[in-house]
Amino acid sequence: MTSPIDRIRSYHGELTSVRRDIHAHPELSFQEDRTSALVADKLTAWGIEVHRGLAKTGIVGVIPGKKKASGRGIGLRADMDCLPMHEKNNFDHRSRNEGRMHACGHDGHTTMLLGAARYLAETRNFDGTAYLIFQPAEEGGGGGEVMVKEGLFERFPANEVYALHNWPGLPPGKMAVRAGPVMAATDEVQITVHGRGGHGAMPHLAVDPVVAAAHIITALQSIASRNVSPIEAVVVSICSMATSQVGVFNVIPDHVKLVGTVRSFQRETRELAERRLREIATKTAEALGASAEVTYARGYPATVNSTREAQFAAQVGKRLFGVDNVITEHEPTMGGEDFSFMLQARPGAYVFLGQGGAAGGCLLHNPNYDFNDEVIPLGAGYLAALVEEALPLK
Repeated sequence: MTSPIDRIRSYHGELTSVRRDIHAHPELSFQEDRTSALVADKLTAWGIEVHRGLAKTGIVGVIPGKKKASGRGIGLRADMDCLPMHEKNNFDHRSRNEGRMHACGHDGHTTMLLGAARYLAETRNFDGTAYLIFQPAEEGGGGGEVMVKEGLFERFPANEVYALHNWPGLPPGKMAVRAGPVMAATDEVQITVHGRGGHGAMPHLAVDPVVAAAHIITALQSIASRNVSPIEAVVVSICSMATSQVGVFNVIPDHVKLVGTVRSFQRETRELAERRLREIATKTAEALGASAEVTYARGYPATVNSTREAQFAAQVGKRLFGVDNVITEHEPTMGGEDFSFMLQARPGAYVFLGQGGAAGGCLLHNPNYDFNDEVIPLGAGYLAALVEEALPLK
């Protein structure tokens, strides 16, 4: 049987042009109007039923197979939004929108799903329905959650759902997928330490929130080292510290604001980290005569692959790329993903596709990053193969 990759290679040039066009016109969360219009136009031209409006700019394409006797459906998801970053590249398809950049490869993800869509629409070698989910607002906007809440899987009843993310740490032609947690829950923390301002030469007449904040920052590291089991993973990072008084060398400020993040995989670890963070911040401040106000905002939940679907995703990869090119024991990452909301609603798997160093060796979210166009047929063919092998024609 001919691999979907071989057929998709015949229109690799067109897909590359699409990818570079999207890269040159990046759009922020829930503002992906041009991108979603481009997606809808392409799907329509290929005879695919298009549904617009979920999560404002979301698109869902529906492709029935040659048969629908199975009654089953497979969801394939790609994200469309960019990051609020300034691009430093100088190639012709660099961002034309100042302060916006496709630095995470969502332009490539969208293009690969378009490539899979065209192939599936032309061949329809499956028994059931393929749902192509083009999602807005992955970069902090929670577009995946919005689509689910607005009835994504009620309107488009996929039995399982899959997504690809490019991965610079893997060479092209390789992929990684594992059962269980693959990306962390992403929580945001703000701690405001209140003291009493005064003269830097007379600290005994003030309550110094800088000293209290310093003790809090240090004490919070005990959550990972002394509260959470050594075999569980948690990150507590205070990433920003700002005082109410800046630029004067002899003034103790009234308050200090700390901003940071907590990352975890297990629900119990997440709850423990939040509880201990609140206790440590408030009690440490109190012990030093200050007070602390804690705001803990839960972000995306952990991205957790279901066992059967992760094993299936690996099997498809092994048939397509070769056994030695599929990694099933890779380490999870503490980054976050709102595909997690779709995986809470349906079983499925989140897969890392090798991107390699063709983009200058840059990691994701780097101002010099660019998606590697050479992997477009690999990712598109893999997505198409997931549908064909999950919904085989008898």
